[in-house]
Amino acid sequence: MVKHWRVDREEKYEIVEKWFLKDLEMIDGKEADTDNPYFDMHFQKVYNMEAYSCASKYTFARTLNKLNATYLKKDFKIVNFDDTYLNDDSIWSSSNRDFLVVMRVCFYASNLLCLSLCRLS
Repeated sequence: MVKHWRVDREEKYEIVEKWFLKDLEMIDGKEADTDNPYFDMHFQKVYNMEAYSCASKYTFARTLNKLNATYLKKDFKIVNFDDTYLNDDSIWSSSNRDFLVVMRVCFYASNLLCLSLCRLS
């Protein structure tokens, strides 16, 4: 856990607490259908957390999921998150794929425009 604050024009960061991924039992996104940055991390104690934004909350959960799959391969629960944005293989995930989504939408829109302008014989 990192504490962030500003002193004049300088930003400061301080590591307040550390945990091991192997000790993490569950991440609870609280409400999957609302756009909020709050979530709980369940170790032996439950920690209430606030991310910078909802997108960063999902990025954090995806990162922990990837690290777990790569290194620990343990049963790891992620609850109250929208699976569409949580799965890395989803086209709609926002982790550096915004450009791909915009390109796909533009492609479909241009196809619709071309089809609507074509004459049927």
